[in-house]
Amino acid sequence: MKPLSKKQTNQITTKQSLAKRLKKFWPLYVMLIPCIVYYILFCYIPMGGIVLAFKDYSFRKGIFGSDWVGLRYFKTFFTSYDCTRLLRNTLTVGFIKCVLEFPFAIILALLLNEIMNYRFKKVTQTITYLPHFLSSVIIVTMLQRILAPNTGVLNQIIAAMGGDGSTFFLMKAKYFFKILFSMDLWRNIGWDSIMYLAAIAGIDPTLYEAAEIDGCSSLKRMWYVTLPGIRGTIGLLFIMGVGGLLSSGFEQIYLLRTPGNMDVADTLDTFVVRIGLLNGQFGYATAIGLIQGVVGLILVITANKVCKKMTEVSLW
Repeated sequence: MKPLSKKQTNQITTKQSLAKRLKKFWPLYVMLIPCIVYYILFCYIPMGGIVLAFKDYSFRKGIFGSDWVGLRYFKTFFTSYDCTRLLRNTLTVGFIKCVLEFPFAIILALLLNEIMNYRFKKVTQTITYLPHFLSSVIIVTMLQRILAPNTGVLNQIIAAMGGDGSTFFLMKAKYFFKILFSMDLWRNIGWDSIMYLAAIAGIDPTLYEAAEIDGCSSLKRMWYVTLPGIRGTIGLLFIMGVGGLLSSGFEQIYLLRTPGNMDVADTLDTFVVRIGLLNGQFGYATAIGLIQGVVGLILVITANKVCKKMTEVSLW
């Protein structure tokens, strides 16, 4: 009988190990089934609709019966007047959300980790992540009241200090990105910091004891112990965040848009909804959405390779 090769032996061992894990942890795998079904139904099956990007969709003929148009929609978008403006606005919003906001959650997690009073720490953490559960409609409504001309809190403070209290901030294009940054940071900083706090909790306490014995201050312990300890988590979250560079989010942008800031508040996400749902150009909207998805995939792969080469941290 011919002896098994090393590869075949490893395959058999892996199958046996998998069977043992399935038998031992079967309740956990059963709990995983609804999650798998969810992603199949709502993430993978709808991907069949991507063919709309290459078809002249007709309700009568259906998705797969409509006539093929090839790359016509892609050519139309890249040669249109809106292309440059939409890409510029989308990249700016993506840069704000994926890059500028990224360090703040890490800083908050580091600061919360240094709080010794357990009750104060938990209250502070709860207050910071509660805004995440507020809908964009509520937050934008609050902003409209705060930034309203004459009657808004901010304008009243400006007027009390001798300034002009009639500025309509939401109608000024120059304030749009600042308002969006402040709003999104306030909403997500606490929630995003939870992942880093969990990573910090996994650092060996003896490392902090050794650093303290060596005379390291709190700041040095953060720099030489905490940050290297959560480097892997930081790298993974950054790689996943880069994939959303061309996805600015629809709700916030759409609710913050006004006739005054329309030139900078129109992004690919709002354009897709307007063209697809309001104008009925489903193929054109699908083509733009496909561009976003493909670019996001390329960015994730590129960021993964760069991070793996520079920091040895990667998704795969």
